Amino acid sequence: MFAVTATQIDPDNPLAGLTLGERPEPQVPEGWTTVTVRAVSLNHHDLFTLKGVGIRAEQLPMVLGTDAAGYDEDGNEVIVHSVIGSGADETLDPKRSLLSEKYDGTFAERVVVPRRNLVPKPAALSFEEAACLPTAWLTAYRMLFDKAGLEPGSTVLVQGAGGGVATALILLGRAGGYRVWATSRSEKKRARALELGADQVFEDGARLPERVDAVMETVGQATWAHSLKALRPGGRIVISGATSGVVPPAELNRIFFLQLSVIGSTMGSRDQLGRLARFMEQTGTRPLIDRVLPLTEAREGIAAMHEGELFGKVVFTLPG
Repeated sequence: MFAVTATQIDPDNPLAGLTLGERPEPQVPEGWTTVTVRAVSLNHHDLFTLKGVGIRAEQLPMVLGTDAAGYDEDGNEVIVHSVIGSGADETLDPKRSLLSEKYDGTFAERVVVPRRNLVPKPAALSFEEAACLPTAWLTAYRMLFDKAGLEPGSTVLVQGAGGGVATALILLGRAGGYRVWATSRSEKKRARALELGADQVFEDGARLPERVDAVMETVGQATWAHSLKALRPGGRIVISGATSGVVPPAELNRIFFLQLSVIGSTMGSRDQLGRLARFMEQTGTRPLIDRVLPLTEAREGIAAMHEGELFGKVVFTLPG
């Protein structure tokens, strides 16, 4: 079968380890099943894998990809939940992993996953839209509606508008009844954020009209000091990752002085993925897709992510 695979690690030139071509058909362990893939979406996790973050050279080759939508063995349209674990919330399992870490990922004609990891795809969502949900959109959903502890009408600051999680936060926040503010160093991305539904946009580090109820932090070191200054006493910073470096340890001391809450949040449970899919169906909210490419042109999409030339999600499709 055709697949997109990480075959070597190169932190400086991650595309050097990207291989497109034929791979053996996957073996199906007991309790697992095969999904025929129709669409997958790209995440920073895939780029990090090529750079050697969270994976060792001896684990290669590894099929990339955490997100997919397609058909199960009975022909049902499904979304793949990419967290491999046990319990009601797989993300809390200390032995959890993601597809493309211990097990081959979704960037292939077929992917093998535990049966419990399949969620029905609403008919209202296309395969391309559904493929955006399991990582970036599920992370945003959990950040806003689970970890932030906000009521409708609250003010949310989204740092670094443009990425998959950030654009999802803007769209979900708008649909959920929040006042959404967003930052970006790019004038073009600030304008796009307004088009998405952000109420106001600001340059990175800009003084805000007032302090916010919660900050959605997906950038890290470059925006951390601003996130602290922007938050009202008793508010929350919800962190899903750090693409610009880790949080400076010295800044953590300020959290206790200011009585703020910092909460980590990445991905979500299978049940939350199902609720997200229903939310999308009922509200008419749809993922922002930057571009759709055939999986055979995956190198182009990964290069665009590496160069920071995206606003929204990259989706790869397979014939079906």
